[in-house]
Amino acid sequence: MKSLHEFRNFKKEQRKISMVTCYDASFGRIVEASPIDMVLVGDSVAMVLHGFDSTIHATPEMMMAHTAAVARTVKSKPIIGDMPFMSFREGTTKALEVAASLLRAGAHAVKLEGVKGHEDVVEHLVDSGIPVMGHLGLTPQSVHQLGGHKVQGRLETEAQRILNDAKTLEKLGCFSLVLECVPESLGKMISEEIGIPTIGIGAGRYVDGQVLVLNDMLGAQPDFKPKFLKTYSELHKVTLEALKQYDQEVKEKTFPSEKEVYL
Repeated sequence: MKSLHEFRNFKKEQRKISMVTCYDASFGRIVEASPIDMVLVGDSVAMVLHGFDSTIHATPEMMMAHTAAVARTVKSKPIIGDMPFMSFREGTTKALEVAASLLRAGAHAVKLEGVKGHEDVVEHLVDSGIPVMGHLGLTPQSVHQLGGHKVQGRLETEAQRILNDAKTLEKLGCFSLVLECVPESLGKMISEEIGIPTIGIGAGRYVDGQVLVLNDMLGAQPDFKPKFLKTYSELHKVTLEALKQYDQEVKEKTFPSEKEVYL
């Protein structure tokens, strides 16, 4: 399995990093067989698999269960577990408990959003031996404060704040950083000015790697079409066609056939 420290070398060698968000053992088995570099068990599971309207509904228990499910089939790639809403805003003791639980569930590192107000938490986790991935730009747990899902850092003051936050996270010991929904120019600037790898989702072409939600890139939700998303399959269409064929064969009494019964 790749060490988290190897990704710094990827950055130095200008080798791009691929990461996908995965939530369960079945998809984890497919990801394990792929050349994907890193796996994120994201708090977006609350929306994608549980049907909530935002990530704030993810709980530590939810994240632990999905992290454990992924870890049962993903054995050769680093797994990053998301710290859910408010779990790192209640002090270092609570944050350490949640982070440790995610690592016990099978994660190799944790990710948390933002930095202002919980610098001590990031430092404490790192000092406790828990690798931390940062997350700046559009931070979905703060979506109400940000005024919705929209690009961050278009204004010069916002861009400077995000750059400063990126530098702070690097100083606090983060091993990498997710940049979500920021202008390409800002993604490039941050990637050039910090020494840790940047993983973009809607952050342009010049970051050190890319991450997409597996269900989204496979086309499981055809109505979800943000600008940053490219779909590589038609999972919704293919699955729907399979269900229609199954339904038809059951009603026409052609399934099960003699091949599918015990004699």
